[in-house]
Amino acid sequence: MNYRRMTALLTKETRELVRDPVTIVLAAIMPLIMLFLFGYAINLDVDELALGIYDQDNTPMSRMLVDRFASSPYFEIIEYSHSTHDLERSMQRSQIRAGIVIPSGFSRRVLRNQPAPVQVIIDGGYPVIARLGLAYIDAVVASFPKPQPDLVGVETRVWYNPSLSSITFVVPGLFAVILMAFPPLLTALAIVREKETGSVSQIYASPLHSSEYILGKLLPYASVAFLEILMVILVGFAWFKVPIAGSLPLLFFASLIYVFTTVGIGLLVSSIARTQLAAMLLTLIITLMPSFLFSGFLFPIFTMPFGLQLYSQLFPANYFMEVSRGILLKGLGIEAVIPNLLLLIIYTLVVFIFATCRMKQKVA
Repeated sequence: MNYRRMTALLTKETRELVRDPVTIVLAAIMPLIMLFLFGYAINLDVDELALGIYDQDNTPMSRMLVDRFASSPYFEIIEYSHSTHDLERSMQRSQIRAGIVIPSGFSRRVLRNQPAPVQVIIDGGYPVIARLGLAYIDAVVASFPKPQPDLVGVETRVWYNPSLSSITFVVPGLFAVILMAFPPLLTALAIVREKETGSVSQIYASPLHSSEYILGKLLPYASVAFLEILMVILVGFAWFKVPIAGSLPLLFFASLIYVFTTVGIGLLVSSIARTQLAAMLLTLIITLMPSFLFSGFLFPIFTMPFGLQLYSQLFPANYFMEVSRGILLKGLGIEAVIPNLLLLIIYTLVVFIFATCRMKQKVA
């Protein structure tokens, strides 16, 4: 590898980036827009779940149970119905998400220490909300005072995210998704643009080797991508108040490795595609879509069929997702994240080799 040729190519690429302020502005603004949009839009918490109450018993004991729901921050009582038909109609109109039916004789059964079932009707159109809502309703009913408390109880402790806040879960995952969305796209379009304009022929006429050309393209865009992830991480901490349980330098080091991986994918796409449109579509298909579906960002991988679990191992966002959430939420150290980091390094080397082979004619 000739360092003079590499220096000349790096200088050329850096000047092209600096002379293209639109690309720089988009590279700086679009990740932040994505961070704020998804940070606020993706909310897996159940707060103020719209509730309908049908109290057939209408006794002090039943009203005490209703007050438990009214005083909980997880529920908002929208209506007090007079029949199950009213509850059904309100749920069909999406005015309420759940209904509580307290049968007549409820207080008499409780005072006699007999089973006193309460009917819960919930809208299953939103399965995640339905499951969480049912869990919260069960917790309220279970904490309702009885004449003879259960001898065996459960004391719950939540580790790593005690408040069960979706922001704490979503934002560290967004670091992996955002870095998989924009750097590959910028890199792929930059090289394919040279193909379309014909300026790449000047590179072909130069004494550059294909590996030197790929590396010379990778480093400037990797620098921009690393600045992107630094900015996104700092904004995530400062604005969303994401806790930091582990080492921040370790997270930055892992992000640097991941940056080379994502930029390398863009280079591989650019070596395959011939037009900017094809490069854009191909990049979105192999980066952004899998980073949402097969990285564990929103859907746990272990719940997927075994074949899809194996398929998810083809995407680097899966590995960085584990590193990011592990460092920030669980305080993992280098010994715990090194397997995923090694997989990212291997992934990057494989992508670089494939991209170089695609440009197999000596870019000379």
